[in-house]
Formats: sequence, C-alpha cells, structure tokens
Amino acid sequence: MLNHFLILGTMIKLFKVKEKQKELNENANEKGHVKKQSAGELRLHKDISELNLPATCIISFPNGKDDLMNFEITIRPDEGYYLGGAFLFSFQVSHIYPHEPPKVKCKTKVYHPNIDLEGNVCLNILREDWKPVLNINTVIYGLYHLFTEPNYEDPLNHDAAAVLRDNPKMFQSNVRKAMMGGYVGQTHFQRCM
Repeated sequence: MLNHFLILGTMIKLFKVKEKQKELNENANEKGHVKKQSAGELRLHKDISELNLPATCIISFPNGKDDLMNFEITIRPDEGYYLGGAFLFSFQVSHIYPHEPPKVKCKTKVYHPNIDLEGNVCLNILREDWKPVLNINTVIYGLYHLFTEPNYEDPLNHDAAAVLRDNPKMFQSNVRKAMMGGYVGQTHFQRCM
C-alpha cells in the first residue's frame, strides 16, 4: 500500500512539472520569445563560433549580433601588393547555407584583377567549387589569398589582369595610386590606407 502512495505521489509531481513546462512554453510563444532557427542559421552560428581568423581580418555585425546572416569582414593584408590597405567585404548568407555559398561583395573600390569596380568577387569557392563542407573561415582565407596572390588568369577586371600579367611593376604602381586615393586611368579610387 505504501508503494502505491509513493508511486501516486511521484506521478502527481511529474504531472505538475509537465503542466508547468507546458504553461511556460505557451507564455513564451505568446510573447514571441521562441524563434525557430533555420538549419542555415544554426550552421552559420557554428561557423562563426569556430572562426580562426588571422590577425589581419576583423569581423563585425553592422545590424547587431542578432543578425548573423549579414556581417562584414575587414581584411588588412600584411604582405604583397596590397600591404597597408583595408578592404571591407559584406557577407549575405541565405537560410539554405551551406547548400548555397554566401554572397560576398567588396565594399571598398579596389584595383584588383579578381574584383571588379562594382565589388563583385571572382573566387572559385564562391561559385562552381562551392561544397557544403566548406565554411565561412574557408571563404575569408580565400579572400585574404586574393590580396596576397592576385590571379590574372581568372579576372573580373581584365585591364588590371593584363597589367599584372604583362608589367608587374606598373601593376604595383597602379595599386599604390588606387590605395592612396588617386586615379588609375579614368577611374578614381577612395583612399583605403
């Protein structure tokens, strides 16, 4: 008989706990506190928490940390043609990430064979070579690599690519002019040093 009372008492306690949890969930739903995250948001949260950025790269969240799907990276190359410059990239990540690469734009106008004057970036892992196993860290290192090793063989800015290929000293001079806020040909660049 005593066992029956103990079991009954335990069952009543469990019932009360379940009722309390149900009540808390209903209150949270009414107040809009429960926001279901997409798989893309969950993966991006993981990627950002595991970032291993070089000291030359800084991440920022212009819309606040509640909007992880839109962020910016500033790259300050510490070697190569672009040494001393600061280049800002915006990242827009879709809710189906990582099945689709992030959309990346260079917000700093730059004289570069792989970045056009509108900020479009030519990086194979942002296009045909994207695979869901890649992550934000991989993209940032890819962007950084564009500044240390610009590629004239796969250009968006064909003029810059031709100068890099045919006359690297002239290319270096043009990069410096652009980063100092001057003209290269008919195109004016804002200072980014």
